[in-house]
Amino acid sequence: MCTKCNKEKYYITTAIAYTSGKPHIGNTYEIVLADSIARFKRQEGYDVYFQTGTDEHGQKIQEKAEKLGVNPQEFVDQVAGEVRRIWDRMNSSYDSFVRTTDKDHEEQVVKIFKKLYEQGDIYKGAYEGMYCTPCESFWTESQLVDGKCPDCGREVKPAKEEAYFFKMSKYADRLIEHINSHPEFIQPVSRKNEMMNNFLLPGLQDLCVSRTSFDWGVTVGFDPKHVVYVWLDALTNYITKIGYDAGGNSSELFNKNWPADLHLIGKDIIRFHTIYWPIFLMALDLPLPKQVFGHPWLLQGGEKMSKSKGNVIYADDMVDLFGVDATRYFVLHEMPFDNDGIITWELVVERLNSDLANILGNLVNRTISMCNKYFGGVVTKTGVEEAVDEDLKVVATAARDKVKAKMDDLRVADAISEVFTVLRRSNKYIDETEPWVLAKDEDKKDRLGQVLYNLTEAITIAASLLHSFLPETAEKIVSQLNTEIRDFECLNQFGLYESGNKVTMQPEILFARLDVKEIMEKVEEIRNAQRAEFEEEQRALGEMPAQEDEPGIDIEPKEEISYDEFMRMQFQVGEIIACEAVSKSKKLLCSQVRIGSQVKQIVSGIRKYYAPEDMVGKKVMVLVNLKPAKLAGVLSEGMLLCAEDENGELALLAPEKNMPAGAEIC
Repeated sequence: MCTKCNKEKYYITTAIAYTSGKPHIGNTYEIVLADSIARFKRQEGYDVYFQTGTDEHGQKIQEKAEKLGVNPQEFVDQVAGEVRRIWDRMNSSYDSFVRTTDKDHEEQVVKIFKKLYEQGDIYKGAYEGMYCTPCESFWTESQLVDGKCPDCGREVKPAKEEAYFFKMSKYADRLIEHINSHPEFIQPVSRKNEMMNNFLLPGLQDLCVSRTSFDWGVTVGFDPKHVVYVWLDALTNYITKIGYDAGGNSSELFNKNWPADLHLIGKDIIRFHTIYWPIFLMALDLPLPKQVFGHPWLLQGGEKMSKSKGNVIYADDMVDLFGVDATRYFVLHEMPFDNDGIITWELVVERLNSDLANILGNLVNRTISMCNKYFGGVVTKTGVEEAVDEDLKVVATAARDKVKAKMDDLRVADAISEVFTVLRRSNKYIDETEPWVLAKDEDKKDRLGQVLYNLTEAITIAASLLHSFLPETAEKIVSQLNTEIRDFECLNQFGLYESGNKVTMQPEILFARLDVKEIMEKVEEIRNAQRAEFEEEQRALGEMPAQEDEPGIDIEPKEEISYDEFMRMQFQVGEIIACEAVSKSKKLLCSQVRIGSQVKQIVSGIRKYYAPEDMVGKKVMVLVNLKPAKLAGVLSEGMLLCAEDENGELALLAPEKNMPAGAEIC
């Protein structure tokens, strides 16, 4: 509780963005998600403190800066500036932006390290293992997956160096007890089960917390050849920036806000936030955050975004094409609570046309236009009610508590859907009451006035509930209705719009319908620019591979076929809409593949290389007219085309450009 303002406090943080490069829309989703939660809590009446920022130390950054011929500080200054620019462009309302190169943060990291060392939680030793530079993580041979990093799948290198270690096992039992007694601590539940079963219950190894093989980091004060390892440095930002002092003189801001109410992070760093961070806090004798939510990823067409793949989507490109609130809407509404979300340019256009232009924008425009056409813009509560009005009122007034319930569970997409239920019901109300018919009968004028009043009131309630998610759009709506965003406590009441108010004479089109062909032409320009930028960056880093060095593979030639024989085979682009493992086989996946207006079931021996959930959304090349056959008792109606290297590794073949399902391959 904030004693000055008599409000309950709410401290929310995002993970701090690693400054190795420009964040893509999947990274940006997190700040938009956190912003929507922070705004909603403010609307509810909480005293919110919202923190974000950048993680700027580590070997990966030092090596990249060296290759680009700049010092690490110059490099992170540029990237941190870019991160902040994007966060600001997405209209995020953070209160604090921390950088781990901030002097006050670095000073506290030194003090925290010394405190933990002096109380016996940190000791000096030596580390020998396999090291992943991108993840900045050591692994034992047994932890590797196919000889590669289990987190990112990249190459690892043997490394040995003197290091300080944190005694993780000292606090493991206490952490297990906390997780078991606080079921809300790790969300979703699937993340909790993963942490318990894969890490805590098998037993924790001591954690390396310093490095000597590079120097871009916070120097250990009493042993200057060591720098503090990234996670002890980065994780402590949540307390250092709000004024924690390891010497015992913490600020009023810290005492007010800690413990954090919510750490919002990506699922890939859930281990560091639910195991390492709580243990550090226990060692510092500080309370643990109330909740850590590991949100899923936003995948481009079912795949992780990567510059090398050429499938990266950036927030500012989306904003240039669609606007800030349209971009916010898509990432918030399309991301499931637990499973990864899918983004494609075509899907964005489809959602914006159907939801924002049609359901929302058209409703507001029609209502204001009818108010102007029939009453010169004046909205009057006439009291001429009919039975059909009651259901609209029930839906509108019930929305507040439904949205709150969803937001309390961090189900933001579902909360937005509840608001759109009000908008859909309002559109249906127009069809039911037919204002244009009422306008033809002078005796029905008062009834028409009440209908338009009811619509205006329902839209005001919906706009007020949308304010946390689409702040600019919500403000535009209430401005056109000549009213204001309504207090949260009043949003379960119907009839508060001031009778006699006058709406704007010229309603603004909130969201224009988009032509997917025109958008995709612009997208192709964006992709070309990204490819050129990536190649330039690779050349600057000295990592652009020479074409002549690319390995080739010779295979045994098959018997020649005639052109007529080839033409008998029909190849088309297919889109995988569902996939599951074949129960009677360890090798087979059964995919439902949309090809034009048809869906074919295709069984493929690729289970070793693709998980069923990774297949959904992929565009693939399909041999369509292969004679149907049963594999492991399951009917297969075609063949997915794959490439195979000399080691037997398989990769699905996909069209270079985004092509519609059913396009002929010729």
